[in-house]
Amino acid sequence: MNQQFEQELLSSWQERQEYAEMMQPLLGKLYRDKAVEISLYGKPLLGATAIDIIKAHRTVRLHEGEKLRLRESWPILEELSRLKLAPAQIDLGRLAYGYHYGGKGEGLDIPAYLKQELADIVDQEDNQAPRDVVLYGFGRIGRLMARLLIERQGRNNKLRLKAIVVRGGKDGDLEKRASLLRRDSVHGPFNGSITVDHERNALKANGAYIQVIYANSPDEVDYTKYGIKDAIVVDNTGIWRDRDGLGLHLKAKGTSKVILTAPGKGDIKNIVHGVNDADILPEDTILSAASCTTNAITPALKALDEMYGIKNGHVETVHSYTNDQNLIDNYHKADRRGRSAPLNMVMTETGAAKAVAKAYPKLQGKLTGNAIRVPTPNVSLAILNLNLDKSTSKDEINAFLRDTSLHSTLHNQVDYTESTEIVSSDLVGSRAACVVDSQATIVSDDRATLYLWYDNEFGYSCQVMRCVQTMAGQQFGVYPKVAN
Repeated sequence: MNQQFEQELLSSWQERQEYAEMMQPLLGKLYRDKAVEISLYGKPLLGATAIDIIKAHRTVRLHEGEKLRLRESWPILEELSRLKLAPAQIDLGRLAYGYHYGGKGEGLDIPAYLKQELADIVDQEDNQAPRDVVLYGFGRIGRLMARLLIERQGRNNKLRLKAIVVRGGKDGDLEKRASLLRRDSVHGPFNGSITVDHERNALKANGAYIQVIYANSPDEVDYTKYGIKDAIVVDNTGIWRDRDGLGLHLKAKGTSKVILTAPGKGDIKNIVHGVNDADILPEDTILSAASCTTNAITPALKALDEMYGIKNGHVETVHSYTNDQNLIDNYHKADRRGRSAPLNMVMTETGAAKAVAKAYPKLQGKLTGNAIRVPTPNVSLAILNLNLDKSTSKDEINAFLRDTSLHSTLHNQVDYTESTEIVSSDLVGSRAACVVDSQATIVSDDRATLYLWYDNEFGYSCQVMRCVQTMAGQQFGVYPKVAN
């Protein structure tokens, strides 16, 4: 009996593994040939391993109470690969679940079902032209943005990383830049191949040719010399944060737009994708992607305010240390930040609570905030203490946030976990702006305390990427369609 059970278990695993391995080339081909990105209940499958695909299928039961087998999603993916599709984001899990268990496929074969659910993009032409992107600065966010851009490399890639602009130019600089992209102490090795081209002063990564340009000021670069035109510049230096400073990028030949990976000053729009990205207009040339913490808390706050109403509240951020702190005690112009980051919890300020109102004005004046820097290199935690307009319960608010993460227009921003064992390092590489820790939720009548994890580097970079796509006019539909 035990032998039979073990054999059945092994056979089941092998079947799943074989289906996952068959899926991998189709997932890549759909993106390279059609610019169609496949996910499974919000888990991106572009570049996923066979094990990643199996694990993504396992999570469906947590959301739906019903198992979704790989042999059930495989024929859906296979048919998707045959269809002529316009660029889009397609959730394979929700398509497959809807067909097999949701009653949407009743009386329909798979081709007819997909043509029904994807009517807007089936047999449509791809009229989107590729757009050049330049990374001005190559620090933590710059290198993660490079990874995100390069992972999409292919003949139908819509955002093409054409150049990196840095200061320096000393002997060995190119090798150092390549090494920092190739290996990362937090995010692990680069998924691909990187070659240094000394003759042309460039990097070659997964088929992408990336010019390395040395400059001390944005306006001294002539990008057209490198075949770059109409480029979107992602300024991740944080040196220039107002319209005059960021406007220097627009004086350079070959650029047309710039986005700042930090809160902008003055009248610059601070965009939190998923919340106020509709404010990005074709004529906008300078935008800010706000801060990592503002991106983490605003989507959840918007959802909660629309459902329950928020009278007021306090946001406390437990934030990993950052590059502006000292490794050992030394002078720093800011209070307390001169003390050793790896050895201390450091009280500091955050403007994120006030900055929420720039993206979601309904919370103007309703939130206070503070921050504690802690001795971890990445992944932070926002604690929301909120007074609501109406009473609720832990189960109700968790169910609402779980539904928000799956079936709302904020599904890219808000993720959700029911794990009782999750810790900060488990969230490294999360692509959501925040992950709701449902086990930690506390509710008493009209008072709620919520805990939101966020990868303040990678999750934020994904939000910046979404802003860049919108600035480029490449806002692709999400299918099956989700509610507002």
